[in-house]
Amino acid sequence: MEQHLHNILKERKANNLFRQLKNEGSGIDFCSNNYLGFSDKNWKIETTKNGATGSRLISGHSSIFDKVEQKIANFHNTESALIFNSGYDANLGFFSCVPQKGDTVIYDTLCHASIRDGLRLGLAKNFSFKHNDIADLEKKIQHASGTIFVAIESIYSMDGDAAPLKEISEICKEHNAYLIVDEAHATGVFGEKGAGLCQALNITTFARIHTFSKALGCHGAAIVGSQNLKDYLINFARSFIYTTAMPEHSISCIQKVYEHLNSSTTEQEILHQKIAVFQQYFKNEKLIYSKSPIQSIIIGGNEKTKGIATILQQADFDIRPILHPTVAEESERIRICLHTYNTDKNIIALCKKLTELL
Repeated sequence: MEQHLHNILKERKANNLFRQLKNEGSGIDFCSNNYLGFSDKNWKIETTKNGATGSRLISGHSSIFDKVEQKIANFHNTESALIFNSGYDANLGFFSCVPQKGDTVIYDTLCHASIRDGLRLGLAKNFSFKHNDIADLEKKIQHASGTIFVAIESIYSMDGDAAPLKEISEICKEHNAYLIVDEAHATGVFGEKGAGLCQALNITTFARIHTFSKALGCHGAAIVGSQNLKDYLINFARSFIYTTAMPEHSISCIQKVYEHLNSSTTEQEILHQKIAVFQQYFKNEKLIYSKSPIQSIIIGGNEKTKGIATILQQADFDIRPILHPTVAEESERIRICLHTYNTDKNIIALCKKLTELL
């Protein structure tokens, strides 16, 4: 077996596809999801437990979960919220147990791997539609059977672009389909107080996934929706049932972040000003248009993309290449993530260096 593993890894290295863990970069952060800088804040949290000691259905639940979940539900204008240990766990749990045999899930082709993995574990039929392509979604929905679910992201993690939420919502209403929106990269960034794009556009959903590990700088995620949905997930979502709960420290951190979002919009305003600076100083046809902190520049080819990333890193910009198989071949890219703590001077310097390289 060791030889088998070695041969597979050798082949991956030969194809320039080998992944490796890297230590935290020493340059200016243009790669993390810490858009608002919240992961560096000292929220002054005091807890008595280092761990949750068990799953929430055994010993891991406490009153702070109820309190924070209700706060999240109120903030996102829904009846209930259920906290999962990560956005991956939330999507895995939902898509593996809510759509049933005979149902159909239609998902955007650029949806996160966690959605696809959840569908693989479930019994519903599923197929994709072309990215943000309304016509293709309408075509695919004509061939759906049973209860129909449409799964999208409000902001896509690799392209940074937004879904046409209003149009997709109208299609779902027309075909009595249930809309599920992953708001991982919109939470904290868009909408009033950072509530997300769905609330900003008054979009009705069956469920939304709000992840805390991006702009909110914490860990975990919540699925928001009806009380029936919450109770169902508690009973059938395996990624919720069969895992140790998050420690109270993590839940308290989430609570502090939501309290801050309720009281201040300063970070959101600063972040969007930084996005405007980048777009003002970097003009290139390879840039995917995005109003989000994610600014992706298509390079094409793993070797070429890694080479440009290396030059940027040597210039003190902590930027990581996004390579195949994470993205499709010939769409390998440099992904810039902007933050409140990136100075205008550093953003302009990065834009000049990128322009020089391209």
